[in-house]
Amino acid sequence: MVAQSWHTDEIRKIRPTPIDEAKWGFAVVENSLWEGVPAFLREFNEQLEESIDYNLPVEASPIRFTSWMGGDRDGNPNVTAEITRHALLLSRWKAADLFLNDIQVLVSELSMTESTPELRELAGGADVAEPYREIAKQLRTRLQVTRDYLEQRIKGQQSLPPEGLLIDNSALWEPLYACYQSLHQCGMRIIANGQLLDTLRRIRCFGLQLVRLDIRQESTNHTEALSELTQYLELGDYASWSEEQKQTFLLTELNSKRPLIPTHWQPSEATKEVFETCRVIAESPKDSIASYVISMAKVPSDVLAVKLLLKEAGADIRLPVAPLFETLEDLNNAESVMTRLFDIPWYRDLIDNKQMVMIGYSDSAKDAGVMAASWAQYRAQDALIKLCEKSGVTLTLFHGRGGTIGRGGAPAHAALLSQPPGSLKGGLRVTEQGEMIRFKFGLPQVTISSLAHYAGAILEANLLPPPEPKTAWIEVMDALSDVSCEMYRGYVRGEKDFVPYFRAATPEGELGKLPLGSRPAKRRPTGGVETLRAIPWIFAWTQNRLMLPAWLGAGAALQHEIDNGKQAVLDDMCENWPFFNTRIAMLEMVYAKADLWLAEYYDQRLVEENLWPLGAKLRQQLSDDIKSVLAISKDEHLMADLPWVAESIALRNVYTDPLNVLQAELLQRSRTHSESDPRIEQALMVTIAGIAAGMRNTG
Repeated sequence: MVAQSWHTDEIRKIRPTPIDEAKWGFAVVENSLWEGVPAFLREFNEQLEESIDYNLPVEASPIRFTSWMGGDRDGNPNVTAEITRHALLLSRWKAADLFLNDIQVLVSELSMTESTPELRELAGGADVAEPYREIAKQLRTRLQVTRDYLEQRIKGQQSLPPEGLLIDNSALWEPLYACYQSLHQCGMRIIANGQLLDTLRRIRCFGLQLVRLDIRQESTNHTEALSELTQYLELGDYASWSEEQKQTFLLTELNSKRPLIPTHWQPSEATKEVFETCRVIAESPKDSIASYVISMAKVPSDVLAVKLLLKEAGADIRLPVAPLFETLEDLNNAESVMTRLFDIPWYRDLIDNKQMVMIGYSDSAKDAGVMAASWAQYRAQDALIKLCEKSGVTLTLFHGRGGTIGRGGAPAHAALLSQPPGSLKGGLRVTEQGEMIRFKFGLPQVTISSLAHYAGAILEANLLPPPEPKTAWIEVMDALSDVSCEMYRGYVRGEKDFVPYFRAATPEGELGKLPLGSRPAKRRPTGGVETLRAIPWIFAWTQNRLMLPAWLGAGAALQHEIDNGKQAVLDDMCENWPFFNTRIAMLEMVYAKADLWLAEYYDQRLVEENLWPLGAKLRQQLSDDIKSVLAISKDEHLMADLPWVAESIALRNVYTDPLNVLQAELLQRSRTHSESDPRIEQALMVTIAGIAAGMRNTG
C-alpha cells in the first residue's frame, strides 16, 4: 500500500469532467454510504429502544442523499442537458448494480419454507417450496434486466424498455417488505432484521435513483430564455418588463392550456439549453430530480419563470423550486420576496403548503464579509421561519454551506445549534462539498460518526432550542454587521491597490491551473475579483496563511463595540447565545491557523515594494483583531477551551509551514521564468494541495 501510494501522482493532471465527478460521488455511495447508512440506522434504533422504548419504523427514511454533480450548471458551461441525462442514467445503473448484489445475498440466505399464505401467493402459489428465495430470484431477474437496459442506454444504444424493467421504488420495496412482514409473523424476527432489513432501508434512503439530482441554474438564464421567446412571438421583451408585468404574463401562461413554444422555433444555443434541461427533467423517472434551485433569485417572478419552463417541457410543475438567496441584499430581501410569492393564490394552491428555500453562505461572505454575512443569514432564516409559521407553510431550509469557515463551514454540532430557534423543525438539508465529503463520509465508520453528530444536533436543537436573541443582542449584531461590512468592502472594493496585492500575494492566478473540478474558477472568463467564485477567493487567501475572507472586518467591529461600552453585552452574548459564541469560536480557529510571519514572507518574495504597506496594514489589523476576540472570550491564548483542536492545528502546522515557504519560492520562480517549467508547475500544484489539506476547514 505504501509503495503504491509513493509511486502514484500526488495530484491529477487532467481536469475532471462533470461525469467524472458524478462517478466519484457514486463511488462514495458504494464504498461507504451503502454500508454506513444501514449501520447508523441500526445503532440509532437501538438507542431509541433503550432510551424511549421506540422502534424506528422500517418504512421511515430519516436520511436521503441528493447530489448536484451533473446537475449544477450555475456558471459551469460543462454541465449540459446531455450531461445531466447521462448522470441520471449512470446513477440508476449503479443503483441497479448495488441492489443486485444485495438481492444475490438474500437469494443465498432466504431458504426458509414457512411463510404466511399471502407471501406464498405472491411467490407463485402453494407449490413454491421456498417462497422467500423465489421472490428474491424474481427481483434478481428484474434487476439484471434493468441494469442491462441502462447499460445499453449509457452506451447510446436505443431500445424499447424490456418487460420487467424496474422504474418505481415500490416495485422493489413491496415484495421485500412482504417478506419482512411474513418472517416477523412466522417468528423469524432475527432473520428479518438482518440483511433484509438493511436492504429495505437502502431502498428508502437511496432507491432505484441511488442519489436524487438537484438542478441549479442562475436566474438570469431563465430571464434571457423567456425574453428571447417573447420577442420571437412579438409580445415584447420579457427582460425589460416590470415585476408586475412579468407575474401577469407568467401566471396567464401557467393557467393556459395551449403550448407557448412554437413547434419550429429555432432559439439560440443558450436558450435551447435551458429548455432542453427542463425536457430532461420531464423525461426522468419519478423521484429522480429532488429540486430545481435558482441561484441569484431576487423576485417572485424568478420562481414562477421556472414553473413555466417546466410546464412547457411537460415536467411536473409541483417539483420543488427553491430560490437561493446568497448576496447580502438578497438575504435581507428574502422575507419580502417569499411574502409576495405566498400572496399569489395560484402558487399557494400548487405548493400544498410546502416550500424549500436555500440560504447561500459562500457568496454572501464574499460580498459583505463573514460577520455581516452570518448575521444576514441568521436574520433571513429567522424571518422566513416566522413567515411560514404565520402562513401555515412547512419550510425546509437548504443550507448551502461549504467546508471553509468563510463559506459557512463549522463543526456540525456547533453550526446547527447556532441557528435560529425552529430552523430544524422540518429536518435538515445541507450541502457537503469537495474534500469535506471525504472527511465526513469517506469510510463506513466515519459515516456512522458524522450521521450521529448530525442526528444528535438536530434532536438537541429541537428539544432544547437556543434562546431568542435579546433586543440588546440584536442591536449589537446590527452594529457589528454594519461596521464589519463597511471595513470589508472598504478594502475589497474601495482600496485601489487591493486587487493587485491580492493577485501578487496569493496563488490566485495559478489556481486556475489546478485541476480541482469541472467548474471554471470564474463565473465569467473576463472580469476582476467580483467574477471570481467564492471557493477560489477563499482558497487563495488560505494558501498564503492570511485567511483574509474569514476574518476581515469582524474583529474591528467587535473592538468598535467594546470602545462604545458594549463589553458587558458582548460577554452576555458570548456566554448565553450559541450563534454568537460559535462566531467567536470560528474566528479563534481561523486566527490559530493564520501565520503573520508567513504572510509577510509571501509579500517579500512576491509583492512589489509599493504594495507592502497594504500587506503590513492587513497583518496589523489581524494582530489587533486577535486581541479583541481574546478580550471577549476571556482567554489568554487562542482556542483555550478546545485544547485538542489547538494541538491538532499545531501538529499540522509543523508540516504545512515548510510547504508555505516552498510555495512562495516556487511562485517567485514560476512568475519570473519566461518559459513554463513542468517541474516547477508540478511542485507548485503539490504545495497548493498539501496546504489545503493541512488547513482543513479553512482551506
